[in-house]
Amino acid sequence: MEHYLNYIDGRWCDNDSHLTIMNPSTDEPFATIAKADINDADAAMAAARQCVKSGVLSDVRPAERTKWLLQIAAAIRDITEEGALICCRENGKSLNDARAEFIEAARYFEYYAGMADKIEGISVPLGKDYIDFTQYVPFGISVQIVPWNFPPSICARSLAPALAAGNAVVVKSPEISPAAMTVLFKAIASTDLPQGAVNLLCGEGSVVGAHLVKHQETNQIVFTGSVPTGQRILQDAALKATPSVMELGGKSAAIVFEDADIKGVIDSVKAGIYFNAGQVCSAMSRLLVTKNRYEEVKSAVVDMANSLTIGQGEENFDLTPLVSREQQQRVLQMIEQAKADGAKILAGGAAPDRAGYFVQATVIEATPDMAIAREEVFGPVLVIMPFDTEQQAIAIANNTDFGLVSGIFGESISQTLRVANQLRGGQVFVNEWYAGGIETPFGGVGLSGFGREKGQEAIYSYVQTRNIAIRLQS
Repeated sequence: MEHYLNYIDGRWCDNDSHLTIMNPSTDEPFATIAKADINDADAAMAAARQCVKSGVLSDVRPAERTKWLLQIAAAIRDITEEGALICCRENGKSLNDARAEFIEAARYFEYYAGMADKIEGISVPLGKDYIDFTQYVPFGISVQIVPWNFPPSICARSLAPALAAGNAVVVKSPEISPAAMTVLFKAIASTDLPQGAVNLLCGEGSVVGAHLVKHQETNQIVFTGSVPTGQRILQDAALKATPSVMELGGKSAAIVFEDADIKGVIDSVKAGIYFNAGQVCSAMSRLLVTKNRYEEVKSAVVDMANSLTIGQGEENFDLTPLVSREQQQRVLQMIEQAKADGAKILAGGAAPDRAGYFVQATVIEATPDMAIAREEVFGPVLVIMPFDTEQQAIAIANNTDFGLVSGIFGESISQTLRVANQLRGGQVFVNEWYAGGIETPFGGVGLSGFGREKGQEAIYSYVQTRNIAIRLQS
């Protein structure tokens, strides 16, 4: 088996303790990785602090950071095939999707390279006796805790703007699927980025992650993951009032109106809930359909779900495994609870008879008050429900503590904008799920978290405003 290392202060570091990485498609060990401990975390923080104090990131002309980020992007593109295969084997996703993830990671560095020299303050008019202006300054050390569902791309999503703004970064990779991130950092290590600017640790979240969050040198926290973990991090962050960006998941609904293009709806359902086996924070986990088209849409969705091929990612099947046995069992338990609550299983609902952590493409007919319609599953499980009126659809869509994304399918611009303005959440897709991109701000409200990633807006999550007010001497 391959063995992977941590990256601290410009060096690859092993440890006496190792973690085993499983292949979700086969339920067999795939590789091992050095298990970082608190001493490693302290070493990474010390390296990042030295980098910050030296000014090598923040004091240079911003165009220098642009150069570094473009170097990183090119290096990532060069290792895409290597990284994609590792990502596919440790995470279970299809090889095509893993390849797209590395390409997206490169795009983040290209996009924020273009913003590094455009973080501009303003001049504030206070009269002829004053000069007043603002500056955007980096926080210092950004601690970033990355989830297991899209490690390379989500890492790049926060790492690129943090570096563009002049921060040093300590990244905590997920214990379940950390290997592809070491390939990402292999690309970064091949560039001219200053020593200590980025550091990568793979350790237990309850030990290394918690230590980084509470570390005296931590100036900012970026976390993507579950609500309970995010809440614990926020409790620790509150002790030092550490600025944080939180992306904590969702229970997103798509509303299908009478004039919707049904083929477009079905295509979006396939991508929205069965891509990456539904392990997507912004997955389309609820489908609300006007009663006039409900039976038609329901039948088409069930046919599509039943037609999906299931298999390991290297062969690019439609539906790949969940990331771990624990995740598989959690999803199956939620399906069983839905059945006990009176929900109707229209498709799937079980694990296929094969090795690996698979769950069939599942469609469940439920009512809005059921747990399956309110709680995040994080698996290939779609809940479908009818509605009578526009206002009822909005009420059902908003009937959750989450508020990440939502969707609308229909041809009326007036209705689309009217409904979009009433939906609770950070992003609304119209006539195509995942219609946004790297350029569009992403984030939620409520239990989906706060702060924004992606787009130009995200860069301001990695800086703080300083105002300088000068009284001129006569």
